[in-house]
Amino acid sequence: MAQDKKDLRSRLDLEAEALAALEVARSLPAGAERTEAMKKAGILQNAAGLPAGSLAKRGRPGKN
Repeated sequence: MAQDKKDLRSRLDLEAEALAALEVARSLPAGAERTEAMKKAGILQNAAGLPAGSLAKRGRPGKN
């Protein structure tokens, strides 16, 4: 039971970190630094177990 709460908390932390990293990456100008930031956001997204479309850009329709 305690392990489940720990896993849930770490997943929530990873989700929050992935969202924050994505926002930072989007604010950067195109280039190598942005590319690396987007890679980091993708890695965090995968670690959190988020579906690929869950961090889609606001205002765009999701992928089906």
